[in-house]
Amino acid sequence: MSKKHKHNRPEPETLGLPAGGVDSHAHVDLEDFDADRAEIIDKAHACGVSRIGNVFLGPQAYLDHRAYFTDRPEFFFLLGIHPCNADECTPAALDAMRRAFDDDPRLKAVGEIGLDYYWEDQPHDLQASAFRAQLDLARELNLPPAIHCRDAFDDGLAQLLDAGFSGRKLLWHCFAGDARQAEAILENGWTVSIPGPVSYSANAAAREAVANIPLSRMLLETDSPYLAAEPWRGKRNHPALVGFTALAVAELKKLPVEEVWTTTGQNARAFFNLEDI
Repeated sequence: MSKKHKHNRPEPETLGLPAGGVDSHAHVDLEDFDADRAEIIDKAHACGVSRIGNVFLGPQAYLDHRAYFTDRPEFFFLLGIHPCNADECTPAALDAMRRAFDDDPRLKAVGEIGLDYYWEDQPHDLQASAFRAQLDLARELNLPPAIHCRDAFDDGLAQLLDAGFSGRKLLWHCFAGDARQAEAILENGWTVSIPGPVSYSANAAAREAVANIPLSRMLLETDSPYLAAEPWRGKRNHPALVGFTALAVAELKKLPVEEVWTTTGQNARAFFNLEDI
């Protein structure tokens, strides 16, 4: 019996994308990148990724890991307590976050925050309390929140509306919803971040929704090291692979990939108020 040939996955350099792309949401500080973080960042730059938003999962992660990016000005930061860690959203943690945002101009958004009903790590009422506390912090700081909402769309939407975020700047991270959910997000004036699974053929509802989301309201993300786009599905994700998400969006919207790449990059710079480097 002959052995199966190893699947030859194209490298992101083969997409030939120009500088100017933005990976709006990645976790490059996680231990998954401890062995090759510098090489991964350099690869992203070589593939046209000019800015990367690193998301710190709580104030301690920020304090412990921010030094990874001291000499990497292409990084900007998000900081928030994930709903799966809602029990860590204490007054002391909120105070630590407030101090971090006051002291570090690279911190551009409060996130990822929200609700997660897929995992049963935290009671729903505790998640809701942590979510509201961080929405209040985002309003206090006059910064946008980046929303994580998994299997909890209606509750998350209701909480955002109750907190008065309709019409405020807000990013819906890792969109995986359907047309109804996309319509609700857009009607409230919010921005949608598109992850790698938009490239999966089985995600028909999300693919249809993304095809109809205006490019002007869209960012791209990897959520590295998770959720790699085809043809790297199942492998460690990293910022250079965001180009394959751009390619999937371009195919769905019947647009040149360079247009998707450049426009979503410009959108990200405007959304996060990124300075030139």
